[in-house]
Amino acid sequence: MLKSMKIGVLRSARQVGVFGAALNSSWRQERLLILCYHGISFEDEHLWRPAYISLPFFRERLEMLASGGYNVLALDEALTRLASGNLPPRSVAITFDDGNYSFYALAYPLLREFGFPVTVYLPTYYCMNQLPVFDVTFSYLLWKGRGQTVDLENETVALSDQNVLALQHRIRKRVNEQGISAEEKDEMAVGLAKRLHFDYEDLRRRRLFHLMTPEETAEVSRHNVAIELHTHRHRTPRDRGLFELEIRDNRKEILAITGREPIHFCYPSGDYVPEFFGWLRESGVKSATTCEEGFATSNSEWMRLPRLLDLPSLTPVEFEGWLTGVSVVLPTRK
Repeated sequence: MLKSMKIGVLRSARQVGVFGAALNSSWRQERLLILCYHGISFEDEHLWRPAYISLPFFRERLEMLASGGYNVLALDEALTRLASGNLPPRSVAITFDDGNYSFYALAYPLLREFGFPVTVYLPTYYCMNQLPVFDVTFSYLLWKGRGQTVDLENETVALSDQNVLALQHRIRKRVNEQGISAEEKDEMAVGLAKRLHFDYEDLRRRRLFHLMTPEETAEVSRHNVAIELHTHRHRTPRDRGLFELEIRDNRKEILAITGREPIHFCYPSGDYVPEFFGWLRESGVKSATTCEEGFATSNSEWMRLPRLLDLPSLTPVEFEGWLTGVSVVLPTRK
């Protein structure tokens, strides 16, 4: 009900000229909208997890940016200009989390077609160790196995929409607590795939849940793609020493791959505590982005910059409402 009312308000606002007035206002010129994406779907991943989007959906978004005359800036340039007060009108920055192979195979060619710069926040462990990323792979297998009954963790479980998420969290917690290696986790995924009669070798071959290789990462970094920090192992430990180790390892690998020292950071899964802000500054980090909705301004806390997580559930008029700035006054998602 709330969503349909919101869409109705936005359509009315666009029709009477509110969108145009907001877009061309000095208020909007003083704000940067940072867009957040994750993976592009090769097959049915967008039906499994909303963070994955289809290629036609992504093309439609880029066409809206191009036809609307938006200034799509590299994140570092956008933040530098935001701080100095000379941000151009209609400023937008595009970011991708995780550096999935689907970015290289699907999103990157499309971004080059439109000539848009992009920032990729790369967790480097699975970049250097080319295995399917366990958390998303195991979750996908559970989802694909819906309707089947499987032996899992010494019990027989009927997989359904209702229990797949709980199973995923339980297994993730166990493997993290036990410190199971990436190779052992991959064997767990192989075992689950066999029990579900799923072709795991095909999943590996198509690299559905692999990250870019170092060679692919180096290639995109030469063509308008800034590779930035996302921790080495996609985790944010509360222990300062372990947290700073994640940043150091991540930075070292990115520098070796791209020849450029990364200075921007994104919290994995949007997970942060205020203590991180000072740790990041002392580690030479210029900005850190979250998954919280909103615009960045010169007065923002630069270690907690908001972004718009652009999902398939966001209709074109809602997306345009964010581009213009009108959506700021409407209720936002949790």
